[in-house]
Amino acid sequence: MYCIFTATGTAKTDINTLLIMKLKLFVLLFFGVILCSFSQQFSYKPINPAFGGDTFNYNWLLSSATSQNGFTAPRSQSAQQSELDQFGDRLNQQVLSQISRALLAQQVDAVGDFNEEGTFTFGTLNVEVFESDEGLVINILDTSNGEQTQVIVPNP
Repeated sequence: MYCIFTATGTAKTDINTLLIMKLKLFVLLFFGVILCSFSQQFSYKPINPAFGGDTFNYNWLLSSATSQNGFTAPRSQSAQQSELDQFGDRLNQQVLSQISRALLAQQVDAVGDFNEEGTFTFGTLNVEVFESDEGLVINILDTSNGEQTQVIVPNP
């Protein structure tokens, strides 16, 4: 099979290729102009109500986040204990509470009751008691770490 090219055949092929390319360019430009005429300006509207979105999206966002959350809250130690262990802990707390009440009662009896104004010391605790317009004021200062609290018992 032999191919013979002539000068006229090559020119026709180049003209056809040029016409096809011009037609493709025209179609591309035509559709580009059409698409640009239908384009519009983008506007942003937030979804999250915390950033100005619709407040009705709150429940949907919360349920979506909850369903995707793979973390679980750690269980409390009392939930992990058996009922027998919980009973033992409660019994220990009650015994310690009674002992602390008895020790406090001995200290208060030795010093006097809190109806008297003055300053009392219990170990590292300084207790100041005085009467004010609001009622009986009790200031408690822990001298070991500097923590302070105030209890006001209103007048009857």
